[in-house]
Amino acid sequence: MLKSHATGWPSDAPTPAQLKELFSQIASGRVTKSRVQIFLRGKDEPDNDVSEIVANWQEFWSQYGYQINPSGIIISARREGFNRLLVIPQGLTNNKAYELCAKQFACWRYMDDLDKIQNDRNPDAETYTVWVRDRLEADEELKNLSANQIAKKRISGITLLEREVYELKYYSETKEHLDRQNWTLGCGSRDPGGSVPNASWRDDEFKVSWSIPVDASDRLRCREVVS
Repeated sequence: MLKSHATGWPSDAPTPAQLKELFSQIASGRVTKSRVQIFLRGKDEPDNDVSEIVANWQEFWSQYGYQINPSGIIISARREGFNRLLVIPQGLTNNKAYELCAKQFACWRYMDDLDKIQNDRNPDAETYTVWVRDRLEADEELKNLSANQIAKKRISGITLLEREVYELKYYSETKEHLDRQNWTLGCGSRDPGGSVPNASWRDDEFKVSWSIPVDASDRLRCREVVS
């Protein structure tokens, strides 16, 4: 039985409700064995664990025919709060990433050729990485900010390609989906008409839709990246 504060339970210890939520996330697969091991070490995913993260991505991409050379990957130092590394393999495109998603779960896209969308970053010449916040929903800090406002603030935003990869990887880990309540605004991408792609899970589908650069709402949120 859990002790109360009056009987010696530390004031900064997890509450029963928090422990219940933790066990629920473990049961659902959202908290993995590797993340539990990191916690038991008493560290918050330190940089010396990056090699383990990259090895996991190497195994992940190998099943799709993409070979990752860990020694050839440049990884930026992470900022506090940015604990999810996305590895974008050389040669991957918006269309190819969408097709990989479509083989795993239902998808819908607002334009047939997503490769017409330009991204701020592309793995044309080499594999690259970005750090994002490890969250189910897009960044609350960036709600009510349009793509134009994000650009003026010089915040580096997630691209469509990176958001597709995040969806695919998250699903492989949890069999669940990102952005069930909100939309990720792909601030790092623009389509030929200047519109900004966004992504979410709606009506039991992974939807790639669009908005105009001045659109802003509390549910349309960019995800900041560190690259």
